[in-house]
Amino acid sequence: MPAPALLFPADPLNPHRPDPHFAWEARVLRDLGGEQYLVDHDALLAGQAEEAVRRVPRDCGPLWYRGWMIPSTGYADFARALAGRGAHLLTSAAGYASAHELPGWYGVFEGATPPSVWIPARTAARPGPEELAAAVERLGGHGPAIVKDYVKSRKHEWHEACYVPELADLAAVARVVARFVELQGEYLAGGVVLRRYEEFARFDGFERAGGSASAEGRDRSGQDEARNGGTSTSRSTGNERALEARALEARVWWLDGEPVLVGPHPDMPGQPAEPDLTGVRPLVRALGCRFVTTDLASRADGSGWRVVEVGDGQVSDLPRGIDASGLLTSLIAA
Repeated sequence: MPAPALLFPADPLNPHRPDPHFAWEARVLRDLGGEQYLVDHDALLAGQAEEAVRRVPRDCGPLWYRGWMIPSTGYADFARALAGRGAHLLTSAAGYASAHELPGWYGVFEGATPPSVWIPARTAARPGPEELAAAVERLGGHGPAIVKDYVKSRKHEWHEACYVPELADLAAVARVVARFVELQGEYLAGGVVLRRYEEFARFDGFERAGGSASAEGRDRSGQDEARNGGTSTSRSTGNERALEARALEARVWWLDGEPVLVGPHPDMPGQPAEPDLTGVRPLVRALGCRFVTTDLASRADGSGWRVVEVGDGQVSDLPRGIDASGLLTSLIAA
């Protein structure tokens, strides 16, 4: 079987070269002797999967994707379109959804991650008062919490659309959830999640930081915030940044149950990252997804590391300045 090739999104302004955000990864891969092809991410989001993959050679064999986030339904279409060309993604559609969306991985990581409950979205409408009250009760009925969807939060609108100081204040819960759903709009992924707020150690002189929603996948919002719900990982202001991004947090890249790269979270590329992976390794293996990331944060009381987020490794960002050659070498040797 041929070595896997990597798919990168094409530059929207020049479809013959990689998107600028991924150009450095493509250069590293080329220096390693790896094969790469380009796909049209705009076409994928528009539901035109066959058009999106038309530049991928037929019968090119196994593939990994490294690019912007794709909704789980869109990823399934992506996989089918590639299969129609005699190629196959090494992460299945089911595996992508399991790692990409919180309900897919939460059951495996429960106890190692902040307690969470969720309300599936039936329509674009926000959950009703009874649904929210029942969700709050399942989460314990009191204490602070984070609002997000199955994939992302709006951490840069921290007080407006992310943080709930007290779950017992149902009016405040409803207000934050309503604003979150409004801002997410058509990009609301799966449903509304309530996550227990936990305090994590801070880096760079800060004593502690709020957690449970600070680490997520990669979308194109850094270039066009309206594209995928406005949850940019590259923009931040004021108290939101102080509360969230200063958490002492690490991102770990796993391939077939083994860590192949450990580094800082992309929001804080300069911070040290030496998490204890003893308890995480068996959970990653139990999840059964080939290529995933775990974002880990150190508890403020020094009692250990918590899993803040799990993600599909294909759509998880790399911190600036990190040496990705080992990661990419592992992917093309898988």
